[in-house]
Amino acid sequence: MCLALPGRILSITGEDLARVARVDFGGAAREVSLSFVPEAQVGDYVIVHVGVAISRLDPEEARRTLELLQQLAVVEDDEGFVPTGP
Repeated sequence: MCLALPGRILSITGEDLARVARVDFGGAAREVSLSFVPEAQVGDYVIVHVGVAISRLDPEEARRTLELLQQLAVVEDDEGFVPTGP
């Protein structure tokens, strides 16, 4: 299964296809390539798949998606992953 996550751009370095953003995913920040979304700016929400921002996202849609992901949070046990939410 493939998963893309929403995150908010904190900072951007580089130029053109070498632009890289520091993106916050609800408390965890990671470096992300912006080569597919050259119009992205600091403060924008982006959808990220395997370290690459693939599209910009409306802030309200990002908020709803992050809330849903928190409700579906999973933890790993000895058997694998099990749901922790309702």
